[in-house]
Amino acid sequence: MTSVLANPALLPLRSLTDSFTSPALASPVVIVAPHPDDETLGCGGAIALLHRFGCNVNVLVVSDGTRSHPNSRKYPTSALRALRERETIAAMAILGINADAVTFLGLPDGAVPCLEASEFTAAVSQCQTYLDRHAPQTIFAPWRFDPHPDHRATCQLIQAALQTLPQTPRLIEYPIWDWDTKQRGNAPKATHTGWRLKIGDVLALKEEAIAAYQSQTTHLIDDDPEGFCLTPEMLINFKQPWELYFEESV
Repeated sequence: MTSVLANPALLPLRSLTDSFTSPALASPVVIVAPHPDDETLGCGGAIALLHRFGCNVNVLVVSDGTRSHPNSRKYPTSALRALRERETIAAMAILGINADAVTFLGLPDGAVPCLEASEFTAAVSQCQTYLDRHAPQTIFAPWRFDPHPDHRATCQLIQAALQTLPQTPRLIEYPIWDWDTKQRGNAPKATHTGWRLKIGDVLALKEEAIAAYQSQTTHLIDDDPEGFCLTPEMLINFKQPWELYFEESV
């Protein structure tokens, strides 16, 4: 089965008001990011649009992002963590989100606890506490079949945490590494429905927010030959006038 990401133009294209009967009913909204930048790459347009409609938007960043440049002497672990948090705060400000609406869970990058991990229960408890505090009506979380293990584990944490909420929020999932054709899996059509959200009105803001992540999009950190940097080919997928989402089929 070919992934729908191979030809996203086949998926329905919706406005924010098409996607939510009333955008106000989506609020509060929680955006869950496995790493600092995933929220902007996957949902930056949605964040800006929801903010414009007056929705209460909060962002939960699950991992500390410190494995992107593990050998840098200029940016050892503590400095890299601080840099990536500053970049997230800057990106969210561009999209209209205040710093006090951003929470960093600080789980280890590259080792976010998955369902089989001994640390999974403790991490779920942290997520439960967060969700209890914000009581979201809508959650944006990474696609459960994303090729990156931290992304899959993050979705597992959120799914487990949702079990304790009195009302189940609407769960909308966004792909990141499935856009890489070398890693892409086959999105199961039987269990999930894909759709696209129009973000043309806020695309310039999203691109500006992506550029705030200089540690991930430029050679700002130049002393680690094995350091991570998003390629122009990968970034183009997140600079379209739409964002792609999955939801479980009813």
